[in-house]
Amino acid sequence: MTVLRHGSVVEAISWGSARARAAGAARPLRPSSVPLPEALGCRLAGPLRALAAVPGVDVSAMDGYAVAGPGPWRLVGRVLAGGAPHAGPLGAGEAVEIATGAPVPDGAEAVLPYERAEPAGEWVAGAFEKGRHIRRRGEDIPEGTFVLGAGAVVTPVVLGLAAALGHDTLPVRPRPRVTVLVTGDEVVHEGLPGPGRVRDAIGPFLPGLVDWAGGRVTGTLRLPDGPEPLRAALAGPSLEAVDDVIVVCGASSKGPADHLRAVLDELGADVLIDGVAVRPGHPQLLARLPGGGLVVGLPGNPFAALAAALTLLAPILRELTGTPAAKETSALAGPVRTHPRDTRLVPVRRSARGAVPVGHDRPGSLWGAALAEALAVVPPGWRGEQVELIELPAGG
Repeated sequence: MTVLRHGSVVEAISWGSARARAAGAARPLRPSSVPLPEALGCRLAGPLRALAAVPGVDVSAMDGYAVAGPGPWRLVGRVLAGGAPHAGPLGAGEAVEIATGAPVPDGAEAVLPYERAEPAGEWVAGAFEKGRHIRRRGEDIPEGTFVLGAGAVVTPVVLGLAAALGHDTLPVRPRPRVTVLVTGDEVVHEGLPGPGRVRDAIGPFLPGLVDWAGGRVTGTLRLPDGPEPLRAALAGPSLEAVDDVIVVCGASSKGPADHLRAVLDELGADVLIDGVAVRPGHPQLLARLPGGGLVVGLPGNPFAALAAALTLLAPILRELTGTPAAKETSALAGPVRTHPRDTRLVPVRRSARGAVPVGHDRPGSLWGAALAEALAVVPPGWRGEQVELIELPAGG
């Protein structure tokens, strides 16, 4: 990878090269074994194996009577789920009352459900099918079976499955920690903004985007303009680990209030990307701190920041967690503005005719992105060929 050292001046790289370089900058996180609740949302670092059979013993599949031999049968006991098993095997002509999930005594040939039974005092009669309503040990999942492969997402259902198979911990690729720094004296975080102020529209969408891409936001700091607050935040010891990603909202352009490049130079960071030939989102930045953590600089305009996050941040998080990105192409079913040098990211909705641009795609507005299902990647000088679609984060 070409590394741009501090102080270097560099031309914006292509959108495709930026995504590839961002993914290549991610250093795979070391797998770790974590308690089941902490594994939720991670990807398995190895296959999931059944430590125990399911069911673990022969159990009843119905409430009723476990019977041996031809009826009628004399009742010799009761077995409840979670209770002590029946002592000794059943002899011919004997039965025990049994609950669903309770262990079936040795010698039982079937379970006679209540609805087909004819009880009379200490006796019970009824028609049964041999072997019916008994779940044999390992019938669902034999012990030692590999039930899920490495890379599977740990969903709530997977947690339940892992617990049923005897696991207390799971080996996973941990979710990278993301710290968000929202900069700007003009940015307000609640209520109606006054003259010359704007509401923060980037901070609210980043946690969902980070979660969708495989990471987790562990902290959000709101910083005033100026190099000192930004330097103090980026120099913090908690932000220098190799599994940290720091996202700086604003300060990535080259205006008088944009101090990110100068601060990174002072901290000895290596600048990997300084500007991308894409619209919106040209002034985006990627750097590595001396401790190994990555810094992603996003523009201050909301749609430009979203485009930059999908260009740099999402590929980094997906690479760190082993989360593959969906691959999709489509025809464009509507006019779009092209650019002679830059890629354009256009909000679209899918239709039978192809991807339909929804408009409202100015850098400062998220309206078009909120209407859209994806962003169409329109290359420079596009002439009507199919285009890649970048999925937009959806609600959980």
